[in-house]
Amino acid sequence: MSENPVLLGAQAPDGVDAPLLTYCDATTGERTELSATALGGWAARAAGLLHEGCGLGPGSRAAVLLPPHWLTAAALLGAWSAGIAVSFRLRATAGLDPLEPAGDFDATFVAADRIGSWLEDIPEATHRFSFFAEVPAEGYRDFLAEIRAYPQHTPAYGRTRRTDAASVDGTSYGDWGRLAAGLAEELGLRAGDRLMIDPAEHEHPVRWLLAPLAAGASVVICADPNHNH
Repeated sequence: MSENPVLLGAQAPDGVDAPLLTYCDATTGERTELSATALGGWAARAAGLLHEGCGLGPGSRAAVLLPPHWLTAAALLGAWSAGIAVSFRLRATAGLDPLEPAGDFDATFVAADRIGSWLEDIPEATHRFSFFAEVPAEGYRDFLAEIRAYPQHTPAYGRTRRTDAASVDGTSYGDWGRLAAGLAEELGLRAGDRLMIDPAEHEHPVRWLLAPLAAGASVVICADPNHNH
């Protein structure tokens, strides 16, 4: 793993324009395909939003309460590239313990269908910034609309070390990198592989994002895995 944890030491698939992450949902008609360059650009925008727009950086904490999605990848990688420790709340962890949010957070990313449980479990007063995949009402900020205002190149926010905390439970960038590499080996992932993910079964980002990136594989997040694509 490099000192810059933007992709936590990941290697991109062969070819600059090769698909790295694809999200598709036949029910809504959504299909987004991102190369490593494009995903890095969205992550840089998210980092800019958090750092420049919210004044956050190393020592800050963000809760990412989103299901597998390309915007979730942008939020996670953006937070990590800005040196922000993250926490998750998951419904299905497929054998991995969830990282439950605990305590105050400086920013929260939450999907519309998880607002209810978020409001119950985490008092709104503990959050300075709240972003939603879809804006449910006035008073909240639309993540996708917000990040478009920031450049696709991440400025230098300071050197992040392998031993720095990448998640609020103290798990470091190095720890996550080793876990992702070990899981990739366990799954038999190799560079150039294309891994299909059912988001209902594999919500933990080490499975749908970090392990494939560590192996140089690409990911297809299929929200309707029983539909023929």
